[in-house]
Amino acid sequence: MHLNRMLLSAALVVVALMLQVTVLARLQLPGAVPDLLLLVVLALALVYGHTAGALVGFCAGLLADIAPPADHAVGRYALVLCLIGYAAGLTKPEAGQHRSATVPMLVVASAAIGSTLLYAGVGALVGDTVARQVGLSGLLITATIYDLLLAPFVVPLIMSLARRGEKDPIGAEPGGGSADGGMRAYGWLTSGAGFSASAGGSLLSKGGKGVKAGKRTSRNKTVSLGGRSKAGKIKGVKRL
Repeated sequence: MHLNRMLLSAALVVVALMLQVTVLARLQLPGAVPDLLLLVVLALALVYGHTAGALVGFCAGLLADIAPPADHAVGRYALVLCLIGYAAGLTKPEAGQHRSATVPMLVVASAAIGSTLLYAGVGALVGDTVARQVGLSGLLITATIYDLLLAPFVVPLIMSLARRGEKDPIGAEPGGGSADGGMRAYGWLTSGAGFSASAGGSLLSKGGKGVKAGKRTSRNKTVSLGGRSKAGKIKGVKRL
């Protein structure tokens, strides 16, 4: 991962975890708790791709595993967010940006259900039966509803910050391409402009010679040669 990706991801994960523990976990909502950390991982995975999504998910989950008041085995949530981040990153299009909000919202809904099932499944493997006691169906429904309600306020903001951090202010042009790429793309235009300038200069010089020659002969001949040089210049510009 690039340095700007690492710094931005670390800052967002820490802020999300602090809000998760200090605010969202104390709301005493029925069923599950809105998972802000999951939404941050999903947003970064949708921009950075599956590899970075898996890395961010693992680090975010591991930090949540050791942050108080964690009451589960270390590595449990890290495994869940690693898999969720990898799967979410696979939905990143080739163009690098989603054209509508449909796919990200579907990813959020699927991740809310998938993370709850994975967390309960891993807990069952290590002997944790809390999900059965609380009610898995209620957790699935409330987790999906809470995350979908929170997603429009979190996911677009995180994705915008991630995309802005990807841009190079020195090597990138406002249109999205690099400065070198822009010069290469318009190289034919610059070379053509140089060609037309040289051609126009030669025509002007020829026109000047014609004017001088016209002065020696007659005024009508001077006007005709000057008109040819101007016509040649206009034709060259239209060619570009």
